[in-house]
Amino acid sequence: MIGRLNHVAIAVPDLEAATAIYRDTLGAKVSEPLELPNQGVTTVFVELPNTKIELLLPLGEGSPIAKFLQKNTAGGIHHVCYEVEDIIAARDKLRAEGAQVLGSGEPSIGAHGKPVLFLHPKDFCGTLVEIEQV
Repeated sequence: MIGRLNHVAIAVPDLEAATAIYRDTLGAKVSEPLELPNQGVTTVFVELPNTKIELLLPLGEGSPIAKFLQKNTAGGIHHVCYEVEDIIAARDKLRAEGAQVLGSGEPSIGAHGKPVLFLHPKDFCGTLVEIEQV
């Protein structure tokens, strides 16, 4: 069911500074910022040969990333995203295995314009997991 690692998301308190580290210091290709009001974030993708790093900045005080940064003021890894071929089949299998799907359980459209779901960290070794249909 699980496919390749799509990205690792890192919450950051300063998107411009984080972008500069990846672009200028590490020499990576970095996308333009994209505001996603329905997810409460502004995101930037760092392109790597084998995956991506997603830099997340809260968009408003109600953002889940704002809450994460209150506990982790310097930022840190927020979630990992794995690709799946069929998000509904993956969701149903995960639920059958006892995993908790966050939110309504219905996919929303993620930063790549594809359906995504989030899975509770308690079911995945303390890691928030995003699955994205490819």
